[in-house]
Amino acid sequence: MFRLIAPTRSAATAAFLSNTSSRASLHGINALVLTRRMSAAPGPKPANPEFSSGPCKKHPGFSLANLPASSLGRSHRSKLGKERLALAISETKRLLKIPEDYLVGIVPASDTGAYEMAMWNMLGQRDIDICHWESFGKGWFADAVTHLKLRDSVDVKEHTAAYGELPDLTQTSPDRDILFTFNGTTSGVRVPHGCDWIADDRTGLTLCDATSAVFAMEMPWEKLDVVTYSWQKVLGGEGAHGMLILSPRAVERLETFVPENRPLPKIFRMTKKGKVDTSIFKGSTINTPSMMAVEDYIDALQWCDSVGGVDGLIKISNNNLAVIEKFVQENEWIDFLAKDPATRSNTSVCCTLDLSPEQIKAFVALLEKENVALDIGGYRDAPPSIRIWCGATVETADVEALMPWLKWAYEEVKK
Repeated sequence: MFRLIAPTRSAATAAFLSNTSSRASLHGINALVLTRRMSAAPGPKPANPEFSSGPCKKHPGFSLANLPASSLGRSHRSKLGKERLALAISETKRLLKIPEDYLVGIVPASDTGAYEMAMWNMLGQRDIDICHWESFGKGWFADAVTHLKLRDSVDVKEHTAAYGELPDLTQTSPDRDILFTFNGTTSGVRVPHGCDWIADDRTGLTLCDATSAVFAMEMPWEKLDVVTYSWQKVLGGEGAHGMLILSPRAVERLETFVPENRPLPKIFRMTKKGKVDTSIFKGSTINTPSMMAVEDYIDALQWCDSVGGVDGLIKISNNNLAVIEKFVQENEWIDFLAKDPATRSNTSVCCTLDLSPEQIKAFVALLEKENVALDIGGYRDAPPSIRIWCGATVETADVEALMPWLKWAYEEVKK
């Protein structure tokens, strides 16, 4: 039999344990579990508890006071507005080492808008292979067959795998358009380094959703014809704006293929009189951007440059992942959702726990109440799990400080 004891505990833990029966009902845990003595804090807390997988933590040293205000309240079509947008594009291209003959543009509606723009403009000329192993890639497949109804005009083949695994990507064809996510944000599984499964002499296009990979993983640009990402992931920028990167082959598709009976809304239109609208890729955005978000993105790019560019960011992300890998190796109750270390994400790190789904919810809630880790619950469509963002804006010292608290929370909810 258990009895309620008044242990020494933090104020956050005390608040978590108040109203025990309602808390237990909320998380599906027997109220007796919550009446046990809480263990002492395992050590210092992370200096910053933000481990969200999007929007992600701002970069170290970020301050609103550092953002220039000269473009705020000005038209994005003014000389100054266009200059700031063009700077965001040119610095992106330089830092990511994007080939000179590729186009880079700022488009509406985050990564989703950028990827949908590419799908609605380019798909339907040839047969398609769609690869997905988590929720967002599955969404692209659904859009292709349900909304674009591409199976009415071309063959659409689905290559899929369960969460934690990859489909056999070698079964894709170089003569078909290939759609895939570079890194599965909700599963923690990425494509193999180098994308050797994509043929250099392909005749089809590759459309790559790389929103949680760009600035954290090496991008083999010669393998990629369309790449999309958003500001709020690896760089910790603000939402609502997407980046669209096009190879010369993608531009050729835009200029030689017009889908039949497919009306395009204004924010999807990338051509004028049969030619790609190059102004989009020089800073003349299709619709009005937030100049505050633009200045924030430029600030993040400057931070990227200050820590060694994209190579420096990749190193930080890899170091963060290494901390969790060591912890997982030392503790049997936690494991990676990704089955193969070679395809393990270094940004959206997903882990399974030796706990019931309700206990995992309590685990996540306890760490949030202690202000140790915020927003680390697994994605709603994923298997019961946690997801720790390890992109470069998260400092390695904070990941290290988090590890003992994971063990502490596990032991508390396991009692």
